[in-house]
Amino acid sequence: MSDEREQRVESGEAKVSVQSRASVLRRAAAVGGALSAGGLVVAAAVPGRAGSAPSPAQDVKIFDLVLLLELLEESFYREALKKGKLRGELRQFARVVHAHERAHVAFFRKVLGNKASAPPKFDFGDVTGDPDKFSATAAVLEDTGVAAYNGQAANLTKPSLAAAAKIVSVEARHAAWVRVIRGDDPAPRATDQPMTAKQVMAAVRKTGFVQT
Repeated sequence: MSDEREQRVESGEAKVSVQSRASVLRRAAAVGGALSAGGLVVAAAVPGRAGSAPSPAQDVKIFDLVLLLELLEESFYREALKKGKLRGELRQFARVVHAHERAHVAFFRKVLGNKASAPPKFDFGDVTGDPDKFSATAAVLEDTGVAAYNGQAANLTKPSLAAAAKIVSVEARHAAWVRVIRGDDPAPRATDQPMTAKQVMAAVRKTGFVQT
């Protein structure tokens, strides 16, 4: 970094840089199209993650698990928007991400058909009506979603892995975006820690949001 650049940062332009980064993340999340396999490829290389050889039957179980997460997220954002307590970029985040989660739910329901489990009921309490609680919880939910996809990568057949890869990268952008809004580091680690199916279900139960 040159002396001139250092002076600009020290004079307060670092704040502008953070705002610019937030704008970039916002635009990237809004695109939400087919993206690279990124984190899933890394997760697939982690030893000891696969339970049994990938198969269409196992794909169904995994997709049913991530459908639960997508339903949880879609309901969470929908309720927060309905309560109308979010403002500014946080409201824009909820609106954009809700549309993404709704598309994810539709995708998994179409793929699973009658093999999909019945959707549970959710109770978010006062979390969706409080901007601070909402943003903190959104970060946790998005992180859990990324960890779930990454943890199951090695257990999926190649066609299903390719489909999941288009979603996990978008979920990671959601997580980064809400961290920027909260003033947190959008990428605090060089790698993400995958979660097993058992760990994912434990995390879901811990939220207390799933009622049935």
